[in-house]
Amino acid sequence: MSWPLNDREAMVPMRDGVRLATDVHLPPGPGPFPVVLERTPYGKREASRSERTAAKPDPATREEVAATFLAAGYAVVYQDCRGRHASEGVFTKYLSEGEDGFDTMAWILAQPWCDGRIGTMGLSYAAHTQAALGCLNPPGLRAQVLDSGGFFDSYQGGIRYGGAFELKQATWAYTQALKSPETLADPVRRAALEAEDIAGWMARMPWKPGHSPLRHAPDYEAYLFEQWREGAFGPFWERLGIYAKGWHDRYAPVPVVHMSSWYDPYPRTATENYLGLKAAGRGPQWLILGPWTHGDRSVTFAGDADFGPDATVDSWAGDWRAFRLRFLDRWVRDVSNGVEEDPPVRIFIMGGGSGRRNGEGRLEHGGRWRAERDWPLPGTEFTRFFLHGDGTLSEAPPEEGAAPLSYDVDPARPVPSIGGSITSGEPVMVGGGFDQVEGPRFFGCAPPYIPLAARTDVLAFQTEPLTEDVEITGPVTVHLWAATDGPDTDFTAKLVDVYPPNADYPQGFALNITDGIIRARYRRDWRNPVPMTPGVPEKITVELFPTSNLFKAGHRIRVDIASANFPHYDVNPNTGEPDGASRRTRRAVNTIFVDAGRASHAVLPVIPARRAAG
Repeated sequence: MSWPLNDREAMVPMRDGVRLATDVHLPPGPGPFPVVLERTPYGKREASRSERTAAKPDPATREEVAATFLAAGYAVVYQDCRGRHASEGVFTKYLSEGEDGFDTMAWILAQPWCDGRIGTMGLSYAAHTQAALGCLNPPGLRAQVLDSGGFFDSYQGGIRYGGAFELKQATWAYTQALKSPETLADPVRRAALEAEDIAGWMARMPWKPGHSPLRHAPDYEAYLFEQWREGAFGPFWERLGIYAKGWHDRYAPVPVVHMSSWYDPYPRTATENYLGLKAAGRGPQWLILGPWTHGDRSVTFAGDADFGPDATVDSWAGDWRAFRLRFLDRWVRDVSNGVEEDPPVRIFIMGGGSGRRNGEGRLEHGGRWRAERDWPLPGTEFTRFFLHGDGTLSEAPPEEGAAPLSYDVDPARPVPSIGGSITSGEPVMVGGGFDQVEGPRFFGCAPPYIPLAARTDVLAFQTEPLTEDVEITGPVTVHLWAATDGPDTDFTAKLVDVYPPNADYPQGFALNITDGIIRARYRRDWRNPVPMTPGVPEKITVELFPTSNLFKAGHRIRVDIASANFPHYDVNPNTGEPDGASRRTRRAVNTIFVDAGRASHAVLPVIPARRAAG
């Protein structure tokens, strides 16, 4: 049985009667067949930018990707998410994907060409759709490949982080509103949206509902402000589609690959889902963490940092399509190909390169892949590095009576985002590794362009030049004793690899490795915000995204403390007003304590030298 090409689209009914546009690609032969399913808001017939290989950098079409699986005997199903492209209904970001995915699976199982076995795949939002349906344990599901997504807890990565709001949600909403069916069908709405200057709007925050660049697309504006204004953790954040953590004990008991990267917004999602589903006994789990930005698994760089020719997933997997086929063959088609013997954890340890500028103008940071047994790595030595009043960072505890360090925070001049774990931020911001120096490429910077560490609202603490290599791999936390002179503020922390000067970089190169943020009102309890008492120091923890980096001998380990990372996250007005609804701003004076009784410090996951060499 096969379908003619022009008859491949089906309108699949959901439980509420809304129909979702679905393309079915069938291999030759009588069938029935195992099935590969991908659900996407980006267009089921649009090429995904990430469907590329190191050998073929141009993205493959949907038909070309399907052909790989068709040749192996799979039927391939692509579906437009609700309210997107050819599908009916109203798009509400993330929240329809569980039930719609379950209903789509049920429809597939009822088709004569399906043999009852289904595997799922997809990047980013298409990974979120997989995790959402996986939470409902649908019949027929045999395996999943979650690539850079699948919300463990969107309150702690993807929508909010540390209580702050990720402004990629605003840039994504604007970009996708331009492509929505409603916009494409309405020339006036389209013209109005196209006339907006999203970067200009970013410079004029805070926004108001009905008075934002999304006011011409009220459906997109509504869900954006709903996310923005739900500052405290609660039932809103525990809903299906954005909180797999709450379903781990009932998740589909199937093999799952969790893949992300160090400059992606989802390495914490990947590690936490890996750990949670493994602990719940929901089937064998694999974890892959590379050095790239979001979905860029077949390139060797992130921002201005290059990790060498072996940095791609292609270097050990053949390519990503071959990897997925092998994995699905084992668990969907029961092919004995040895996948179960693969290492459960594969990570890329960044660093170790020459530190010179390569032919493409990027820093040769280098790195290598390593197979591991688990995450965090067995034998990790979680080591305290203390912040000292003279700007040093060391394992030596601070002195009694050391004076605190204060700095002014001006919401009108926030510390700019220079790379990091950012995606979907164009044209306002980009992710990756960059020298932490202001410049015209980065939003919010102005002449004279100076190093971030030179700003008066940034406190930089760094080690002496290292006498030997130090590998840091795992979750990173910074514990601050901090105070502010108002009811609320933010604290940010950033881990930086400081290169010594060389002929290509005579001023050195301060490479951002990972970062995090905390909104002070949530320092005690995500569910119940509590204002700060002006002038009273409290212990505040900043959780950074997990990472892996080899700090070479001669380099310095640096931790930067500030109170903004904009436009990655929204700026705290320091007034204590509700999240996403502020109308005023105030300058704040923030203080970090560095004395023996209030010893601010970073906890770094140090891998012993004998272990790192293995």
